[in-house]
Amino acid sequence: MMRDLSILFRRYNADVTKALRRRGLSSEAAADIAQETFLRVLALGMRSEAVVDNPRGYLLRVARNLSIDLGRREGHSPFVGGEIERFEATPDPAPSQETRLSDRQKLAAVAAALDELPERTRRAFEMHRLGERTIAEIGVELGLSTSRTAVLIKDAYHHIRGRLRADED
Repeated sequence: MMRDLSILFRRYNADVTKALRRRGLSSEAAADIAQETFLRVLALGMRSEAVVDNPRGYLLRVARNLSIDLGRREGHSPFVGGEIERFEATPDPAPSQETRLSDRQKLAAVAAALDELPERTRRAFEMHRLGERTIAEIGVELGLSTSRTAVLIKDAYHHIRGRLRADED
């Protein structure tokens, strides 16, 4: 298949472009992806002498995969081609002053709740939640069983949640 790309291009370019158009791409995008398809095949041919029994099917599969990649890229980009009005109408993703104040108050409440915990419970919670350590690892370090360590961490969660609920009231 890779031996004469110009023959493949003449024979299958129209099929690849039509298939891409049927997938909903514009004629320009379909032509670009068709060209990219043949460039990929050319690059593959330079790396190895791959033998493909169905060159049309292979080209259509490569083109389909490239069109999927294009769709994913465009899906992550909410603005296309100079639509400045849509860009200006987009809300600011930064949190509001009220949200920031509320979050700071919650953090202060969590810090106060952590200070109220017994040393071993607080340490187990911090190692688990902040240190991303497993319950078994924490148990070994603190000299506790896994089940006792899990109970300490659970108690810490309950205490913090209760403190946050009390602050909301």
